[in-house]
Amino acid sequence: MVYKKTNESTSDLMTIIQERKKARNAIILAHNYQIDEVQDAADFVGDSLELSRKAADTSADVIVFCGVHFMAETAKILSPQKTVLIPDIKAGCPMADMITVEKLRAFKAKYPGRPVVAYVNTSAEVKAEVDICCTSANAVKIVDSVDADEILFVPDKCLADYVAARTTKKIIPFSGFCPTHHRILPEQILKQKELHPNAIVIAHPECTRAVLDLADGIFSTSGMIRFVDESPEKEFIVATELGILHRLKRSHPDKSFYSPSEQTVCPNMKKITLEKLAWSLEDMQYPIELPQEIIEKARGSIERMIAVT
Repeated sequence: MVYKKTNESTSDLMTIIQERKKARNAIILAHNYQIDEVQDAADFVGDSLELSRKAADTSADVIVFCGVHFMAETAKILSPQKTVLIPDIKAGCPMADMITVEKLRAFKAKYPGRPVVAYVNTSAEVKAEVDICCTSANAVKIVDSVDADEILFVPDKCLADYVAARTTKKIIPFSGFCPTHHRILPEQILKQKELHPNAIVIAHPECTRAVLDLADGIFSTSGMIRFVDESPEKEFIVATELGILHRLKRSHPDKSFYSPSEQTVCPNMKKITLEKLAWSLEDMQYPIELPQEIIEKARGSIERMIAVT
């Protein structure tokens, strides 16, 4: 069966998705940056690693990951016995694509003997070649746990800079970055502060230092959600991808959330639609396939991180 947007309403697609999910014994994961409707269709919404770990603990046979490619790969690494699907195979991550295995090896050769910490926003092949992974939430703790004074950090130079300001270790960063977070400018934050003087500024560490310096709190996306959940404040300027505002507004209709710019959109995160999610469950597309050797090595770098945290 093929579903056409012109033939199916949102409610019809939601019904189809739930029916196919049940038939496949599937679980649907959606990253916080996905479009509103996809978040609403998901069983779990959250950060990439958080979602993969939750899925691994379920009895589902199929994981449908509504996110970008490296996230679906991570789900496969942690659940190799399950079928992992990504509804749009072209939903990639520009930052993750900035560090290839070849570039990683050249980086390591330039600084021999230094251990490598890799942000989870990397391919499975890169994860398989590093010493340990980290998330934006635990990056400082992971770096501090490594038995070395100098550490290579890939791929995000902004997260590396954030960590460097909070550790005594020397961080040698790769030159990658998130194009979406780089579009957030300090003058945009200042403009929003003028418009909403009582608002609290929360920012993702993938933002530039100039933006982070204006923030009242710096968090991963899940950290932002927890902060808002626990905060008595009623207004927030949220310096990260726009998709998170849907979850925040749904959980806190009594609070107000402002984005620095309407251009703070990751086009890759928006590629997955309800139609593509329905097709994915119907046709079992697109499956993530990884060599067993890569899975085992990459899982080692993730498990070493989990052991620290």
